[in-house]
Amino acid sequence: MYVDLERELPLSMRRGAEDAAVDWTVIVPFFNERELLADTIASLARQIVPFRLILVDNGSTDGSAAVAEAAARRHRLDYMLVTERTPGKVSALRAGFGWSRTRWTATCDADTLYPPHYLATAGELLSRRNCVTAGAYFVDPGANADDRAARAGTIRLAARLLPRQSHAGGAGQAFCTATLRAVGGFDPDRWNFVLEDHEVIHRMMPRGRMLYSEAFWCMPSPRERDRHSIRWNLFERLTYSVTAPWAGDWFFYSFLSRRLRRRRLLSQCIRERQFQQIEETELVPTHSVR
Repeated sequence: MYVDLERELPLSMRRGAEDAAVDWTVIVPFFNERELLADTIASLARQIVPFRLILVDNGSTDGSAAVAEAAARRHRLDYMLVTERTPGKVSALRAGFGWSRTRWTATCDADTLYPPHYLATAGELLSRRNCVTAGAYFVDPGANADDRAARAGTIRLAARLLPRQSHAGGAGQAFCTATLRAVGGFDPDRWNFVLEDHEVIHRMMPRGRMLYSEAFWCMPSPRERDRHSIRWNLFERLTYSVTAPWAGDWFFYSFLSRRLRRRRLLSQCIRERQFQQIEETELVPTHSVR
């Protein structure tokens, strides 16, 4: 799948990447994503600011690592390919974040497309006073400017009404690296369940603000999801909204963790599909760090 995102690039942002310092590390964890990964990397390669790409193979058995490395080389990216054998997105994110040495860090999904101004917009948000994290809203393929404006308005209204929680998923989150490291980064020993994107924002919020922008968006793949549900239910969402401002620790580490454990919604469930077997990851070789 290819979508031309460059036509949406704001004129004010059209400058050469060579004019900017490298402020960004982009982490892309993946597991068996060979069909979509090359397009994701191609969209990142069109960013108007330079970045360091950390590709984290979480035990793929379909040749995804070779696809990722070929795409990174084809686009002449500054990249690193590492292996995290422990199944689960949180473990993969921890492995990738361990290599981040830049001012800001973005987490991106292997099945998502990013417009050329994505990192530049995130940097503008993170440069604002007391901003420690930025959230991108999701748009459907083919969405026009009016569609994006409507979606952005919904997200920004939600953020005003419920400012102490995340309104963006992990495919569209960007962080102040020093702050993320200070709160413990991505830690499967602390949180090894689904909804890790909400839990990490819970730890970030006491350190500053999470900001959104109409220009800050990304485009997830429209493919059907055949894995088991990894969503929280309405009761859990409502409890989150009520308790996040004053009892977030209790919500995540006492209330929600027990409920997710009973439903066996561990971090590795994010990558489950009917045609994949997690146990096969033991056979995957380690990739040299590049």
